[in-house]
Order: sequence, then structure tokens, then C-alpha cells
Amino acid sequence: MASFSFTSIAKCVNAIHVLVLTLLVLNLSSLFKDLSLAAVAAKHSSSNSVYASHHHGHHRSRYHSNHPDPDSNERLNQAFLALQAWKRVIYSDPHNFTFNWEGPSVCNYKGVFCAPAPDDSKTQVVAGIDLNKGDIAGFLPEELGLLSDLALIHLNSNRFCGILPHSLANLTGLYELDLSNNRFVGPFPTVVFSLSSLKYLDLRYNEFEGPLPPQLFSNKLDAIFVNNNRFTSINIPASSLSFSASVVVFANNNFGGCLPPSIVNFADTLEELLMINTNLSGCLPEQVGFLYKLRVLDVSSNKLVGPIPYSLAGLAHLEQLNLGHNMLSGIVPAGVCSLPNLANFTISYNYFCEEEGIICQNLTTSKGGNIAFDDRRNCLPDRPYQRTQKECSAALEHPVDCF
Repeated sequence: MASFSFTSIAKCVNAIHVLVLTLLVLNLSSLFKDLSLAAVAAKHSSSNSVYASHHHGHHRSRYHSNHPDPDSNERLNQAFLALQAWKRVIYSDPHNFTFNWEGPSVCNYKGVFCAPAPDDSKTQVVAGIDLNKGDIAGFLPEELGLLSDLALIHLNSNRFCGILPHSLANLTGLYELDLSNNRFVGPFPTVVFSLSSLKYLDLRYNEFEGPLPPQLFSNKLDAIFVNNNRFTSINIPASSLSFSASVVVFANNNFGGCLPPSIVNFADTLEELLMINTNLSGCLPEQVGFLYKLRVLDVSSNKLVGPIPYSLAGLAHLEQLNLGHNMLSGIVPAGVCSLPNLANFTISYNYFCEEEGIICQNLTTSKGGNIAFDDRRNCLPDRPYQRTQKECSAALEHPVDCF
């Protein structure tokens, strides 16, 4: 039985953080001068493994009060004010992530990482904050805008709540923002559109709601994760010339309606598209088959109807295709079954009545059994675990013509 998960996404995420932080250590200033490196960093970095190599300020200040250090640089003083304001609105820190956030030596704070400034290699600045898996409760104060040298923020798996402060717009060098698995609320945080260097945006597992704004698809983002929120609609502009994302995950929202044909605007960059359980209805548009770089396409657990577009047979790079748990019908095209890189193909829990050609019919044993194929609970004659004749007759009496 074919099995789909976020495994490929997780690999992308893990790869993302390693290279980002390595680049910070080696030469943060050159990274900021070259946005192409930022795009690579946003696609292939990891969050946990290179922090020990950061340029920390290891010296201890003789000042131990909660006041800026007159002997330190002004940018670290501003960071000190921001972090102290943040600590005041942290109400629970069960793992003591912020226990040593005392005194002006901010480069020694746990989860705070310093590096040479991009415009002055002799000046240390706060370049990154990582509080992942801290289970910290609180909110984000306006003073975070003082951390204007930040390149990355990782706040995954905490209990931060409320809305994002407008002052985040000051973080013009930020290229990685991970706020996933928290309790943020409100409409889509449009402040992120002010972050001109942002390449990686992760808002999944929060309580954001309302429509996804069209500006989301007109930014130079490399990865967009907005799954598991309460977003209610998606508006992909008819022209998205600046769209550059390779990974887009919309899963587990409540969009409803049809997948718009304007999805074709993602063709030049999109490699992974996940729209699992988003309440999609109508036909799968043929324009999906024009996303010629796709490696993963998952539109399972929706209300899609009609046949599989023949255009999907042109997705030569496709490795995973999940159409399961919809109301699709008609013939499974031989061109899709014979895609050269297909490794996982799921059409289960639909109303397909025929698998075209020998390739589809023998898919479970073709290519040495390298393709995981699941066609259960359809209306396919002579295949095991199909729907009853009564179920199939009721559905097939009203065929859907999408084209």
C-alpha cells in the first residue's frame, strides 16, 4: 500500500538549516551581498548542527545589571534592550532556555548567536535566535524590531501566542523565519512581505485564519509552509512572474473551491506541492501537468471529481503522486503509470473504472516491484478490495466531463 507523509519535506527542512548556519559562520557578510546564496541557504539548511561554530562573545562583561554595556557596540546594546523586553513577556520557560538572559553580554545568552556584521567584519551583532522546542509561553514584543541584524529566527514548538509585531518589518536582513507549532492567531501576517531578504517562511501548525493574500505568490521565497492553520481561500494571481518557491505546503486548511488554473505560474520553480485535506472541489485542472519540475504532488483527501488530466503524463520528474480519497473517476492513463521516476502512486478511495494498458494493470509488479501502488476501493474489475457494485453504479451513473 502506498504511503504518503511529509518525509520529503522534512528532508528539505533539515537540509535547510545546516547550510544557513554554516554560511553564517564562514562569511555572513558575503552571504548578505549575494542573494543567490541566500536562496540556496533557504533551500538546503538545518537548524541544529552548526551553532557551536558561531562567533560568540566569550568574554564576560564586568557589568552584571540589566543595563546596556557602555563598553560594547551600539548594535549589541540595541539587541540587549530587545531581548530584555522579550524576557519580560515570557510567562513560562519550563526548560530554562532564558535562564541566563541577564546582563549585557547577549552573545552568551542561550539560543542567541552572534557573528560579524555584514557591513563591518570587526563588529559583532546578533545574527540568529534559536529557541526551537523550548515549550516557552509568551508573545513577541515590538522591541524585537531592534534586532535589525537578524538573519534567522527559529521558534518552532513553543507556546508563543498573539499576533506578530509590525516592528518585524525592520528585520530587512532576515531570510529564514520559522514560527511553526505555536499559537499565533489572526490573519496572514502581511508584515513578512516587508522582509526583502526572506527566503524561507514556516507558519505551519498555528491558528492563522482568513484568505492567503496574493502577495504571498509574488515574493522571492524559496519555501512556503502554511499547512495546519485555518486559512479559508487561496488566490493565485493570473501573473506571478516573481514566484520562486520550490516547495509549497498548503495541507490541512479549509480553502474550498477549485484549484485555479493560474497554478501554472509556479511551473518554472515548483518541485513539491502538497494540498492534502484542503476541501478542494471540482476538477483537477490540466495546468497541473504543466508544472514540469514537480517531484511530489499530493492532493489527497479532498473532493476532486472527474478524470486524471492526461497532461500529468508529462511530469517526467514526478516521484510521488497521491490522488487518494477523492471522487475521481474514469480511466487511469497509461502515460501516468509509466512515468520514468514514479516511485509511489496512490489512487485509492476513488471511482476509477479502468486502468489503461498493461503497464497500469501490472503496476504492482512492474519495474521489479519498485513502485508502491495503491488502487483499493475503486471500481476496477478483477482487482482486489474494490467498492461494491452498488457504490460504483450510483457514482458512475453521473459521469463528470471536466474538459
